[in-house]
Amino acid sequence: MPQSLHHKYGHIIFSTKNRQPMITVDLEPRLFEYLGGIVRGLDARVVEINGTANHVHLLIRESKSVADRDFMGQLKGDSSHWVNSSFCNRPRFSWQGGYGWFSVGPADLDGAVVYVRNQKEHHKEVSFEDEFRAFLRKYGVEYDERYVWD
Repeated sequence: MPQSLHHKYGHIIFSTKNRQPMITVDLEPRLFEYLGGIVRGLDARVVEINGTANHVHLLIRESKSVADRDFMGQLKGDSSHWVNSSFCNRPRFSWQGGYGWFSVGPADLDGAVVYVRNQKEHHKEVSFEDEFRAFLRKYGVEYDERYVWD
């Protein structure tokens, strides 16, 4: 086959450092727009972005040219640098060290979009920690609780 074809979706979840409520109402739309620009610059496509004051969810069509680890390093590094250089009157902004990246099949994409869009409502009753643990269980990810949070 002379052509390389690629059609994968990912649901990426990560929080602010120590889950501090750093994503304020005024920062959120600009941050989500900036994250989207980074995603596009990494040859991926944004399907949906949302979150709360302490974490974000990105639903993307994954890049076929950038490894996940490099993708996440640039996404988190560039966005935290941008926040800190653009909003000097804020406390120092940083993301947690880790992240979750979960596969989403095309048949499940619509449900994942609804889930990401409803984050604020969802988190009126469920903490970020409980939500993340549920994703780890759902996807069968083995983890040590001591190393999940920072």
